[in-house]
Amino acid sequence: MAPERVRIPKTIKFGEDFELDAESYMLSRAGRVLKLERIPMDILLLLVRQWGQLVDRDQIAEKVWGKGVFLDTDNSINIAISKIRQTLKDDPEEPRFIQTIPGRGYRFIAPVETDAAIETEETVAAPAPQVTENRQPAIAQSTIDKPTNRRWLLAIALAAVLIAVAGIGTQWWRSSVRSSATSGRPMLAVLPFANLTGDASQDYFSDGLTEEMISQLGNLDPAHLGVIARTSVMHYKHSQEPIPRIGQDLGVQYVIEGSVRRDSQRVRITAQLIQVKDQSHLWAREYDRDLSHLLELQGEIARAVANEVEFSLGGQRRSIEAGREVTAPAKSYEAYDLYLKGLFFWNKRTGDGFRQAAGYFQQAIDKDPNFGRAYAGLADTFGLMSTWYVGPQNELMPKARAAALRALELDEGLAEAHASLALIKENYDYDWPGAEREFRRAIQLNPQYATAHQWYAEFLSWQGRFDEAFSESEQARQLDPLSLIIAVDHATILYYSRQYESAVKQCRSVLDLDPNYGHARAPMVPSYLQLGRYDEAIEVMKHLADRDKNPWDWAWEVAVYGRAGRAEEARRALAKLEQFSGSRPDRVGTLLIAYSGTGQEERALGLLQKAYSEHSNAVTQIKVNPIFDPIRSDPRFQDLLRRVGLER
Repeated sequence: MAPERVRIPKTIKFGEDFELDAESYMLSRAGRVLKLERIPMDILLLLVRQWGQLVDRDQIAEKVWGKGVFLDTDNSINIAISKIRQTLKDDPEEPRFIQTIPGRGYRFIAPVETDAAIETEETVAAPAPQVTENRQPAIAQSTIDKPTNRRWLLAIALAAVLIAVAGIGTQWWRSSVRSSATSGRPMLAVLPFANLTGDASQDYFSDGLTEEMISQLGNLDPAHLGVIARTSVMHYKHSQEPIPRIGQDLGVQYVIEGSVRRDSQRVRITAQLIQVKDQSHLWAREYDRDLSHLLELQGEIARAVANEVEFSLGGQRRSIEAGREVTAPAKSYEAYDLYLKGLFFWNKRTGDGFRQAAGYFQQAIDKDPNFGRAYAGLADTFGLMSTWYVGPQNELMPKARAAALRALELDEGLAEAHASLALIKENYDYDWPGAEREFRRAIQLNPQYATAHQWYAEFLSWQGRFDEAFSESEQARQLDPLSLIIAVDHATILYYSRQYESAVKQCRSVLDLDPNYGHARAPMVPSYLQLGRYDEAIEVMKHLADRDKNPWDWAWEVAVYGRAGRAEEARRALAKLEQFSGSRPDRVGTLLIAYSGTGQEERALGLLQKAYSEHSNAVTQIKVNPIFDPIRSDPRFQDLLRRVGLER
């Protein structure tokens, strides 16, 4: 049966001065046109046209994306609603326009006025009576706008179908990664080049070629091609995983795979571009060169392959010298190999890993004093050693700054060094505008640098800018989909935004991939604590107790037992914590959790003042961390927010 032709208002007025023109697809306020993207505009029109009615999420998905599209639309709906609210200046907790119906959908509740009508082929039910508002925190998870190109839509839909038949825990992880891979651009992974020399000691050459290839492809227009980060693709070194599975895991439509053979005089490198959906080979090349000037050879081949990829994916062939300026390489393979080893240990995110990373980066610098990326690696290492309380911040941060500035002195276009400097400015200087400039500069120089997006997301979350934070976090996850630390940081942002259930779910998905990744349990305990689910928090802490307890474990035990009314256990845990902490670098941070979690407000406020005076990063997240809610209204807390630069 053909849909009934009904009369739909052309111009809809609501609020004091908002006007929605359905025919011209325009939203304005007091005569000034407001910017609203296509998907949020479609959803706003749908809600307004069904004023007073519950519009569930399935209705929204079907209306905006159509029937039979196998995509995870939840995140897209969340971010679209968030953008509508931002444009309308609507408070999700005290809404004037859009009311959230938990677990169901949304209702437009503002009174509307209509004038002329246009004809449309859709049925619109009569509006229901206006109802009392229901306060519900906004769901701020972000994603990138859905693609309009049908080919990529189908490719992503295929990935989503494959995800659905995977294991339950891994299914959620992969679907969340897939939901971020919807920018309308193809995604590509450079798989580790195979070392066919028969000599494992030559891995540095094939690994270096992989890294250089990723770098060169990253210099292409990021709107045209997204490139997966090295940390994710290195999972497939020596792997026999089939191409479709790799495409599914990484959310890519294309992969490059290749191999390296060399003898005493020459090197032969093969590379081929493969389309994941049918495993067809779009092109294959072989490069047979003399071994002299190896570094230049590696860069030359990487640029040539980048040009071939761009041309094959619909771009234009160009000179291999064209494009954005590439950062200066190392002068020797020994230095570059040491740098790669430093990255490996840095990514472990452990005290021992950081110390080994610092050693390798310093050795790389000793081999090549003008190798800017090695200085940036050293800056990142000292910076994270400070923020992870591996050593005294007042010793480590100045070292980090010196290394970052030296890197920029050698190469101002080094994205890694700008991100390093941003980390120092936010965590040690409390210079929020300066940190934001450096983050933006890093992303401008290399939009494919996942760590810059990850750290910028954290920076934005500490200021309560959650829509932007989730957008950056999704960018990081898209570029480095197998990074466990990026996934855990995403969970922490969910916690700060009061999305406790989602934070727990995110952590569990990480543990499904790696049950031994202890960092994934870190956001779970405070999330359960805020939900009042103390038994589940205690159960997580029992898992942590399977290893040697550290002060952070004792701190959360104090907070959980204290909130659960188990005073004696809280006192015992606090005694252990105070005995254990001593003069450790993390003493202030751990005691802040314990005192804040047990209502010891004076002691918590005193520690916050001490942390500020010591330039500790323990105060960087006080604006959004729920653990500080009991003292948030205290004038001394508000004064500290102003001094740290986090006031509204």
